[in-house]
Amino acid sequence: MRPGGRPLSGDAASAPAPRRMPNPRLTGLGCGLFCATVMLVLGALTRVLFGGSPTVYGVLFLPVCLLSAVWVRRGDLTSAPVVVPIGFAAGLVFVADGGDGFSGWMVGLATALATEAGWLYGGTLVTGVIVTVRKVRLMRRRRRVAMAAGAATAASAATAAAVSRRGGAG
Repeated sequence: MRPGGRPLSGDAASAPAPRRMPNPRLTGLGCGLFCATVMLVLGALTRVLFGGSPTVYGVLFLPVCLLSAVWVRRGDLTSAPVVVPIGFAAGLVFVADGGDGFSGWMVGLATALATEAGWLYGGTLVTGVIVTVRKVRLMRRRRRVAMAAGAATAASAATAAAVSRRGGAG
């Protein structure tokens, strides 16, 4: 150690910390924007690179669902299973085969939603399971903290009662 408490350049304490994966926390709105934006980009890429393959699009939807469920804030956990189907539909605009005009495009979108419902339900299920596990863990942690606080309060009350029985500080 150098004078002043600074480590020498060869100390283990000066080694850089290992890099971690990003851990953003998205609000409910942020989660929806993330999912819709990523799925729009993936839908466009699927159209350009794979000719609009719905299977490729469905497979790419699953990691987006996983990230949405993991990155949403604790207070907004219930929004993740709601926004991922919206994101799926947003990106499906590029993948769906549509006919001529607006009505043909809408029929193509409805058909794609119907035929790709398995990917939609699967991704929503993945998101729902992850969010449910996170919520259960959060509730257990809160209960544990409340029980520990209650035990500490009871212990301090018992100590105060014992001190008052002895007649003060003595």
